[in-house]
Amino acid sequence: MFCELSVRFDPSRDVGPWLSERAEAAERPGRDGSADAWGNHLETLLMINVERNGNVLYTWKDPQECTNVGLYDDDNKKNQHLYTFEKDLRVISCSINREKTLLAISFLQTAQEEKKFLFETVPKCLTLLIEIHPLNNVKVLKAVDSCIRVQFLYPLTDKTSWSDSCLLLISEDKYAEKLDIKTVREGDRVMIENSSWLSKERIADDLVWSQWDMLEQRLFYIVTKEEERDILNCIQFYPNKDFKLILEVPLEISMADIRLRSVNVNYSYYQDQETIPKPLDVHVFTSDTGSLCLCYSLASMNSKDVSYSVAFLHKGYSKTYTATLEEMNYLQIKELGFLDLGSYLAVYLPGQFLHLLDTQHPDLICHSFFLSGEDAKINLLNADTVFSPAKSSILDRSTGKIFTVEMSPKALLQFLWKSKSDNDQLAALHCLLLHVGSTEELEDQIIQWLSENASSCFAFDPIQELIIASLHWKMCLESSHLDKLLPYTSLSNWNKKDIPGILCKMYIISLPSLKVQNCKGFWEKLNVNLEYVKYVETPLHLSHKMLRREWYKLLSDEKTAVRTSYIKSIFENTKRVFSSLQRWETEDRTAPLFQDEDYQQSLLTGLMVAQLKEHLLRPLQYVGKKKIDQIAVDYVSKLLDLICRMMETVRRKYSLSSLSFSCRQPEKANEVIVFHIMCRILQAASGMCLPLPPGFHTLHLEVGMRCFPLHTVLQYIDHGVLHLTEKYVLNLWKELDNTEQNVKLKLSILTRLPQAIGCKVCQLWNHSLSTHVMAKNYVKVLFEKLSSKQYNIPFTDRISPQIEFLPLNYLVTIIVEMERQGWAASLEETNMNARLVEEVALKHTTMLLGL
Repeated sequence: MFCELSVRFDPSRDVGPWLSERAEAAERPGRDGSADAWGNHLETLLMINVERNGNVLYTWKDPQECTNVGLYDDDNKKNQHLYTFEKDLRVISCSINREKTLLAISFLQTAQEEKKFLFETVPKCLTLLIEIHPLNNVKVLKAVDSCIRVQFLYPLTDKTSWSDSCLLLISEDKYAEKLDIKTVREGDRVMIENSSWLSKERIADDLVWSQWDMLEQRLFYIVTKEEERDILNCIQFYPNKDFKLILEVPLEISMADIRLRSVNVNYSYYQDQETIPKPLDVHVFTSDTGSLCLCYSLASMNSKDVSYSVAFLHKGYSKTYTATLEEMNYLQIKELGFLDLGSYLAVYLPGQFLHLLDTQHPDLICHSFFLSGEDAKINLLNADTVFSPAKSSILDRSTGKIFTVEMSPKALLQFLWKSKSDNDQLAALHCLLLHVGSTEELEDQIIQWLSENASSCFAFDPIQELIIASLHWKMCLESSHLDKLLPYTSLSNWNKKDIPGILCKMYIISLPSLKVQNCKGFWEKLNVNLEYVKYVETPLHLSHKMLRREWYKLLSDEKTAVRTSYIKSIFENTKRVFSSLQRWETEDRTAPLFQDEDYQQSLLTGLMVAQLKEHLLRPLQYVGKKKIDQIAVDYVSKLLDLICRMMETVRRKYSLSSLSFSCRQPEKANEVIVFHIMCRILQAASGMCLPLPPGFHTLHLEVGMRCFPLHTVLQYIDHGVLHLTEKYVLNLWKELDNTEQNVKLKLSILTRLPQAIGCKVCQLWNHSLSTHVMAKNYVKVLFEKLSSKQYNIPFTDRISPQIEFLPLNYLVTIIVEMERQGWAASLEETNMNARLVEEVALKHTTMLLGL
């Protein structure tokens, strides 16, 4: 199961034994009354509220049908009896202040009570404020016909005066009030100061829906306006009893003429028994990253399709998802459940589907889960009445159990192994790397999957996703400013428009307006997200296309021997990166990396650091250049380290020992698998212009030479799959003798070498073929110089005195004579052919030697 539940509060476990002890105590001699069985107590036990500190308020009935209010203290795991009403009440709302001195409670008259006052006007709902430290006075706050919800405010700090309490009242008559309550201490007694007059303040009018954010002390509510769109507002309460209207959002939905619904302001059992249909089920979800989502769905299910909408307010768009149900059973289908899982929003229709929507990166539908069947089950839950009282928390109202929920890495990995579709595999990778957390152990398990399934993905490159998403997670842990500056996925779009069984439509919506400047915490992060949507036309992520263009330009400059201070600084960056990876040279590793030089990869490594510094410096000038430099070096270092660990994991998995510099050996399946995995790593790195650790190409050559015949290896080299390196070629020349087969191999390799490496190899190989290649290379360079009109260069200065090949010596003599007589100046006019000169020289030499 994706959602791993652990029971945080269970009435039968945490309250039941305590009630049983009370019942046993009531049976002891000398006590009045009789005890009820524990089972009967448990049947009447109803959970009413959960406060910010985790304390749970509940009610139960004793044998005399009296309604008792109790408290479960989450810190010391103990229960406390708070108050007893001498009659049967239907408690709809209850809250206790942080100091446990005041109890606010709202209840409805029972049918029996209403019969007693048949000919009198009796209020339907009564709201009381009770002094309980110890039990003292009771004050009536409201006596009305509409339901009242009560909630004490809990300051975000512990520095509030003992005597101050604030109570929030939300009325079904579409208003909300705040009561300031002062208490005085007289010995052990705490009493309300001037209880005949309490300071009231109206904080909202015309509200038709409200939701209380217990943890962050925020009240979201929706107000309706004639001939205007409904508005979502939010009031933030502060520790100093102050509050501010901090958010306004015009909505695309209308909630006019519907009954007030309060979310998370108490959890009344009687509300669940209501038969009045709810036209809309609305919830607001926030996350620590600054995301703000409004979810709503139609409550009635009367077709094969179920639709719900999620307005990603921090992104400026809304998405409506329509899911096709697999098996219809109208008697079992209730209403959708919206659950807050932190970075994911869960949409749960029991027996049908579980959708996990990525709220942090909702742009691509493939980053979210759309599960059905066994994958969509959430064990331990009663399917009909579940919701989230807080982040990563689920309340089952039918049983009163509170669960802590988190994504299960084990279940995600199992899902990754068994998934066959690209969207499921990408969603699992994205969740594991960006939300569960990219640890080395988790990465190694993903690499194990990659080693067997890298070729099974068609819509995305899983190696690229592993590298980019893992780096994003690690770097954002170091600095939250990098979230929008570093890429979090390897995809720019999702080519597969639809996911089977899911239809998604997107609409542009109005952005929220923050009414308070210089906000902190969540509001600051939300404001950053909104500013990004408003003013950034194109994403600010690092451009790999720009990196590729600059790299090719530097490689071209290198060919013309243009060395600049910029290139020197690039190699200084490379040294810093490699110095942080020196452990790969000292630790017990099977992958021989960082043991040879690779000019191109070293250049790309330093260039990526330079480009990343330039990319980050503009938006993060306030961070400081030194810090930016270190971030860039860390990013590239972690990139190379991850690729090294991929190689290490793969080699250990397939038991690949150190290879020798030799031709094809008896074929081993493991070596072929490792070769193709390295090809995928090379393809992934090339696709995003990412550097590879020095020694990668050498190791790739070693494996390829052992796996395939020579002609296949040469084709791989010609097509850029294999790259010849100086270390591999020099060692190959040293280890192989000049048998006919080895000479054929050497010549094939020699003709494909860059000139710089070729010269070193020819000097090591005492063979006529070697000097022949040197002669051809020299002639090529010589006439390239002539074609560039640099006739004043003394060509003879570039000839090695050790060369004793007669055709080359004779050719040099002819060219020197041409230059001495001024023929070089007329080369352009005569259109001299370099190959013709070489052939004439070789023929003349054979005549002189009588060959």
